[in-house]
Amino acid sequence: MSTSAPVEATPDKVIITTHDQYDAPESLSPSTVAPSPFDQFRTWFTSIQGIVREPEAMTVCTVSASGIPSARVVLLKQLDPRGFVFYTNYTSRKSEEMLANPHVALAFYWREVHKQVRVVGRVEKVSRHESEEYYRSRPVGSRVGAWASRQSTVVADGEVQGRYDKLKERFDVQENDPSADVPLPDFWGGWRVIPHEIEFWLGKPSRLHDRVRYLRVAESSEDAPQWTIERLAP
Repeated sequence: MSTSAPVEATPDKVIITTHDQYDAPESLSPSTVAPSPFDQFRTWFTSIQGIVREPEAMTVCTVSASGIPSARVVLLKQLDPRGFVFYTNYTSRKSEEMLANPHVALAFYWREVHKQVRVVGRVEKVSRHESEEYYRSRPVGSRVGAWASRQSTVVADGEVQGRYDKLKERFDVQENDPSADVPLPDFWGGWRVIPHEIEFWLGKPSRLHDRVRYLRVAESSEDAPQWTIERLAP
Protein backbone atom coordinates (compact mmCIF):
# COMPACT_ATOMS: atom_id res chain seq x y z
CA MET A 1 0.00 0.00 0.00
CA SER A 2 1.41 3.40 -0.94
CA THR A 3 1.93 5.88 1.88
CA SER A 4 2.07 9.10 -0.12
CA ALA A 5 0.33 10.70 -3.06
CA PRO A 6 2.75 11.51 -5.92
CA VAL A 7 1.71 14.62 -7.77
CA GLU A 8 2.19 16.30 -11.10
CA ALA A 9 2.49 20.04 -10.57
CA THR A 10 2.23 22.81 -13.15
CA PRO A 11 2.05 26.58 -12.60
CA ASP A 12 -1.74 26.46 -12.51
CA LYS A 13 -2.71 23.01 -11.22
CA VAL A 14 -1.72 20.05 -9.07
CA ILE A 15 -2.77 16.56 -10.19
CA ILE A 16 -2.76 13.67 -7.71
CA THR A 17 -1.55 10.63 -9.65
CA THR A 18 -1.90 7.80 -7.12
CA HIS A 19 -3.66 7.01 -3.87
CA ASP A 20 -3.61 4.39 -1.15
CA GLN A 21 -5.34 1.17 -2.15
CA TYR A 22 -8.16 0.35 0.24
CA ASP A 23 -8.06 -3.20 1.53
CA ALA A 24 -9.97 -3.49 4.80
CA PRO A 25 -9.90 -7.18 5.79
CA GLU A 26 -13.40 -7.23 7.25
CA SER A 27 -16.74 -6.83 5.50
CA LEU A 28 -19.87 -4.83 6.15
CA SER A 29 -23.46 -5.71 5.32
CA PRO A 30 -26.96 -5.05 6.68
CA SER A 31 -27.04 -8.59 8.06
CA THR A 32 -23.87 -8.22 10.14
CA VAL A 33 -24.11 -4.72 11.62
CA ALA A 34 -25.72 -3.92 14.97
CA PRO A 35 -29.46 -3.10 14.98
CA SER A 36 -28.65 0.38 16.31
CA PRO A 37 -26.20 2.72 14.57
CA PHE A 38 -25.10 4.00 17.97
CA ASP A 39 -24.03 0.47 18.93
CA GLN A 40 -22.30 0.04 15.58
CA PHE A 41 -20.46 3.33 16.04
CA ARG A 42 -19.35 2.35 19.54
CA THR A 43 -18.03 -0.97 18.23
CA TRP A 44 -16.00 0.70 15.52
CA PHE A 45 -14.85 3.58 17.72
CA THR A 46 -13.72 1.29 20.53
CA SER A 47 -11.86 -1.03 18.15
CA ILE A 48 -9.69 1.73 16.67
CA GLN A 49 -8.38 3.17 19.94
CA GLY A 50 -4.58 3.12 19.80
CA ILE A 51 -4.65 2.57 16.03
CA VAL A 52 -6.15 5.78 14.67
CA ARG A 53 -4.75 9.12 15.76
CA GLU A 54 -7.43 11.40 17.19
CA PRO A 55 -10.39 9.22 16.14
CA GLU A 56 -12.75 11.69 17.82
CA ALA A 57 -11.93 14.33 15.19
CA MET A 58 -14.93 14.93 12.95
CA THR A 59 -15.88 17.36 10.22
CA VAL A 60 -18.98 19.39 11.04
CA CYS A 61 -20.79 20.89 8.06
CA THR A 62 -23.30 23.67 8.67
CA VAL A 63 -25.36 25.76 6.26
CA SER A 64 -26.22 29.43 6.64
CA ALA A 65 -29.73 30.80 6.36
CA SER A 66 -28.90 31.80 2.78
CA GLY A 67 -27.71 28.29 1.87
CA ILE A 68 -23.93 28.78 2.03
CA PRO A 69 -22.16 25.72 3.50
CA SER A 70 -19.11 25.77 5.73
CA ALA A 71 -17.11 22.96 7.31
CA ARG A 72 -14.52 22.56 10.02
CA VAL A 73 -12.99 19.82 12.17
CA VAL A 74 -14.06 19.64 15.82
CA LEU A 75 -13.76 16.95 18.50
CA LEU A 76 -16.52 14.58 19.52
CA LYS A 77 -16.85 14.72 23.29
CA GLN A 78 -19.74 12.37 23.96
CA LEU A 79 -22.00 9.83 22.29
CA ASP A 80 -25.21 9.34 24.24
CA PRO A 81 -28.58 7.71 23.47
CA ARG A 82 -29.74 10.86 21.64
CA GLY A 83 -26.68 11.72 19.58
CA PHE A 84 -23.20 13.14 19.11
CA VAL A 85 -22.05 15.99 21.38
CA PHE A 86 -19.38 18.64 20.82
CA TYR A 87 -18.64 21.98 22.51
CA THR A 88 -17.94 25.42 21.14
CA ASN A 89 -18.54 29.15 21.47
CA TYR A 90 -22.22 29.98 20.97
CA THR A 91 -21.30 33.16 19.07
CA SER A 92 -19.07 31.36 16.55
CA ARG A 93 -19.96 31.08 12.88
CA LYS A 94 -20.98 27.45 13.22
CA SER A 95 -23.24 28.22 16.18
CA GLU A 96 -24.87 31.14 14.40
CA GLU A 97 -25.49 28.94 11.37
CA MET A 98 -26.92 26.13 13.49
CA LEU A 99 -29.27 28.59 15.18
CA ALA A 100 -30.46 29.73 11.75
CA ASN A 101 -30.54 26.26 10.19
CA PRO A 102 -30.44 23.28 12.58
CA HIS A 103 -29.66 20.68 9.90
CA VAL A 104 -26.02 19.54 9.94
CA ALA A 105 -23.76 16.74 8.76
CA LEU A 106 -20.79 15.06 10.45
CA ALA A 107 -18.03 12.99 8.88
CA PHE A 108 -15.41 10.82 10.57
CA TYR A 109 -12.51 9.55 8.44
CA TRP A 110 -10.25 6.90 9.94
CA ARG A 111 -7.53 6.49 7.34
CA GLU A 112 -5.50 3.84 9.15
CA VAL A 113 -8.38 1.34 9.09
CA HIS A 114 -10.07 2.46 5.85
CA LYS A 115 -13.32 3.48 7.52
CA GLN A 116 -15.67 6.44 7.39
CA VAL A 117 -18.84 7.32 9.25
CA ARG A 118 -21.26 9.94 7.94
CA VAL A 119 -24.03 11.44 10.08
CA VAL A 120 -26.95 13.66 9.07
CA GLY A 121 -29.31 15.17 11.61
CA ARG A 122 -30.54 18.18 13.50
CA VAL A 123 -28.87 19.96 16.40
CA GLU A 124 -30.00 21.04 19.82
CA LYS A 125 -28.12 22.77 22.62
CA VAL A 126 -27.19 20.51 25.51
CA SER A 127 -28.37 21.51 28.97
CA ARG A 128 -26.48 24.08 31.03
CA HIS A 129 -25.73 21.30 33.51
CA GLU A 130 -24.10 19.14 30.81
CA SER A 131 -22.02 22.07 29.56
CA GLU A 132 -20.97 22.93 33.12
CA GLU A 133 -19.95 19.35 33.84
CA TYR A 134 -17.77 19.12 30.75
CA TYR A 135 -16.37 22.64 31.14
CA ARG A 136 -15.17 21.86 34.67
CA SER A 137 -13.23 18.86 33.33
CA ARG A 138 -11.17 21.01 30.95
CA PRO A 139 -7.64 22.25 31.73
CA VAL A 140 -7.70 25.64 33.40
CA GLY A 141 -6.00 27.26 30.40
CA SER A 142 -8.78 26.05 28.12
CA ARG A 143 -11.38 27.46 30.49
CA VAL A 144 -9.71 30.88 30.42
CA GLY A 145 -9.37 30.54 26.64
CA ALA A 146 -13.13 30.10 26.32
CA TRP A 147 -13.53 33.56 27.86
CA ALA A 148 -10.71 35.14 25.85
CA SER A 149 -11.74 34.19 22.33
CA ARG A 150 -14.63 35.93 20.59
CA GLN A 151 -14.59 33.10 18.12
CA SER A 152 -14.75 33.84 14.38
CA THR A 153 -14.37 37.62 14.82
CA VAL A 154 -11.55 39.55 13.17
CA VAL A 155 -8.78 40.39 15.66
CA ALA A 156 -5.42 42.12 15.68
CA ASP A 157 -2.16 40.25 16.28
CA GLY A 158 -1.71 39.68 19.99
CA GLU A 159 -5.23 40.80 20.89
CA VAL A 160 -6.46 37.41 22.08
CA GLN A 161 -3.27 36.70 24.02
CA GLY A 162 -3.57 40.07 25.74
CA ARG A 163 -7.17 39.37 26.68
CA TYR A 164 -6.17 35.92 27.92
CA ASP A 165 -3.45 37.37 30.17
CA LYS A 166 -5.88 39.89 31.67
CA LEU A 167 -8.45 37.19 32.31
CA LYS A 168 -5.87 35.08 34.14
CA GLU A 169 -5.36 38.02 36.47
CA ARG A 170 -9.10 38.59 36.82
CA PHE A 171 -9.73 34.97 37.79
CA ASP A 172 -6.52 34.78 39.84
CA VAL A 173 -5.27 31.82 37.82
CA GLN A 174 -1.87 30.46 38.73
CA GLU A 175 0.01 28.42 36.13
CA ASN A 176 -1.57 24.98 35.71
CA ASP A 177 -3.75 25.45 38.79
CA PRO A 178 -6.71 23.07 38.29
CA SER A 179 -8.51 24.47 41.33
CA ALA A 180 -8.86 27.97 39.85
CA ASP A 181 -12.48 29.16 39.78
CA VAL A 182 -13.12 30.05 36.14
CA PRO A 183 -16.90 29.99 35.64
CA LEU A 184 -18.66 28.77 32.52
CA PRO A 185 -19.38 31.68 30.17
CA ASP A 186 -22.98 32.14 29.08
CA PHE A 187 -21.76 32.17 25.47
CA TRP A 188 -20.08 28.75 25.57
CA GLY A 189 -21.51 25.24 25.65
CA GLY A 190 -22.44 22.07 23.86
CA TRP A 191 -24.41 21.02 20.81
CA ARG A 192 -25.95 17.60 20.28
CA VAL A 193 -26.44 16.24 16.76
CA ILE A 194 -29.54 14.02 16.77
CA PRO A 195 -29.20 11.82 13.68
CA HIS A 196 -31.83 10.64 11.26
CA GLU A 197 -29.25 9.08 8.94
CA ILE A 198 -25.92 7.38 9.66
CA GLU A 199 -23.76 5.68 7.04
CA PHE A 200 -20.83 3.34 7.68
CA TRP A 201 -18.23 3.04 4.89
CA LEU A 202 -15.52 0.41 4.59
CA GLY A 203 -12.79 0.75 1.94
CA LYS A 204 -12.35 -2.34 -0.25
CA PRO A 205 -10.15 -3.29 -3.23
CA SER A 206 -11.07 -2.07 -6.72
CA ARG A 207 -13.16 0.68 -5.12
CA LEU A 208 -15.92 -1.86 -4.41
CA HIS A 209 -16.47 -0.35 -1.00
CA ASP A 210 -19.00 -1.59 1.54
CA ARG A 211 -21.60 1.02 2.47
CA VAL A 212 -24.39 0.47 4.98
CA ARG A 213 -26.89 3.19 5.82
CA TYR A 214 -29.24 3.49 8.77
CA LEU A 215 -32.37 5.64 8.31
CA ARG A 216 -34.52 6.53 11.28
CA VAL A 217 -38.11 5.40 10.84
CA ALA A 218 -40.13 8.61 10.54
CA GLU A 219 -42.77 7.49 13.00
CA SER A 220 -40.23 6.67 15.71
CA SER A 221 -39.18 9.23 18.30
CA GLU A 222 -35.74 10.74 18.74
CA ASP A 223 -35.64 9.33 22.27
CA ALA A 224 -36.45 5.78 21.14
CA PRO A 225 -35.50 5.64 17.45
CA GLN A 226 -36.14 2.69 15.19
CA TRP A 227 -33.99 2.15 12.12
CA THR A 228 -34.12 0.67 8.66
CA ILE A 229 -30.80 -0.68 7.40
CA GLU A 230 -29.81 -0.85 3.73
CA ARG A 231 -26.78 -1.37 1.53
CA LEU A 232 -25.67 1.40 -0.83
CA ALA A 233 -23.74 1.03 -4.07
CA PRO A 234 -20.10 2.11 -3.75
